[in-house]
Amino acid sequence: MKRAIVAMGGGPTRVINRSLFGVVDEAAKNGIEVLAARHGIAGVLKEHFIPVTPGTAPVATHKDLPGASIGSTRHKPNADDCRKAFEIFKKHEVSYFFYIGGNDTAEATSIINREAKSAGYELRCFHVPKTIDNDLVENDHCPGYGSAARYVANALLGDDLDVRSLPGIKMNVIMGRNAGWLAAAASLCRASEEDGPQLIYFPERPKSLAHFLADVLAVYAKHGRAEVAVSEGLCGPDKSDFISSNFIRAELAKPPFTPILRTLEAQAAIEDATGGAKKDLFGHTQLSGTGALADVLAAAVKIATYTQLGKAARCRADTFGYLQRCYAGDVSPVDAKEAEMVGRKAVKYAMGKRHASGSVVLRADRSGKYRAFAELVALEAVGGKVRLLPDDFINEKGNGVTPAFVAYARTLTGPLAR
Repeated sequence: MKRAIVAMGGGPTRVINRSLFGVVDEAAKNGIEVLAARHGIAGVLKEHFIPVTPGTAPVATHKDLPGASIGSTRHKPNADDCRKAFEIFKKHEVSYFFYIGGNDTAEATSIINREAKSAGYELRCFHVPKTIDNDLVENDHCPGYGSAARYVANALLGDDLDVRSLPGIKMNVIMGRNAGWLAAAASLCRASEEDGPQLIYFPERPKSLAHFLADVLAVYAKHGRAEVAVSEGLCGPDKSDFISSNFIRAELAKPPFTPILRTLEAQAAIEDATGGAKKDLFGHTQLSGTGALADVLAAAVKIATYTQLGKAARCRADTFGYLQRCYAGDVSPVDAKEAEMVGRKAVKYAMGKRHASGSVVLRADRSGKYRAFAELVALEAVGGKVRLLPDDFINEKGNGVTPAFVAYARTLTGPLAR
């Protein structure tokens, strides 16, 4: 009997446990014993393993629930970590390593695979795709995105009805550090030009604060209300973080926004929002879990409406944050099915004649009835790279989506509220 280790990395999703089930169940069919590493590569280094089968906890009990049932990690392995992992793999007679995760996990899997080859250790490493950000290159889409997009779309429909009830301006900050896939999903329940969100902003289209506010005020003047979806990675024209101290100060030094800079409260808010940004082990600035961007935008909108309209508009802001990843009340049926499929495919590739490690990627045939299928590509082709929202999915003004995006995304979410 051969032995495999399966682990999870990065943020959990609504369907990540379906991928785990796919790996474990397919491995059992091929006579492979599976050990689950608690909390990813960090668990490997601590030899924190639990035997798992398709019919035991947490695989069987959690396969239809969100969250990483065997724990996840943000730890990025270095060469010393990999050498230690090899000794542990040898000790446990491990032949296969399946790592479920996104960009950083693909990169970590590539590092482990490279070090294994360098050490002459026979190990087949497979990255199993997962991310609500939908930004893995080589993939048509990523497991986890369909369910998160479904949550965002339905939530923004409800938010639009809320804003219609008590008219004002509403900001919604949505996950997406480098790519606007999830923010774009805010558009999926819109049925007319009047429906919110009337404006959507993406990292792929940098904006000045003045341009952003002009858009918001124009929609507010036309409809008497405005709903806005903003990707957390929205940046200024110089590609700096939209809430970075230098960018905000430079923008607010220009009329008519100078009153913001003159108030002690606004200055304190700016310092709080930009002075203590933390970075994870992959060097990414923490954007989720903070309401800084929403607070800064709401303050700027209030000042702009007061300055230009003579009365500050009712303005509210929400940061969706981590709620998008693991909402238990809803799941895309397509997403759940495909998440399990990529897990199974990873094992089938491991048992194939190619004897090659790699990243499982999701492709799609959209020429007729939608059909998804998996392929195997080199780990180096995926790890550490970002797939941006393509130009033909973003409107000319850079503040909304095109029908092409809507057609693409609705195949992944399943039926939405109307």
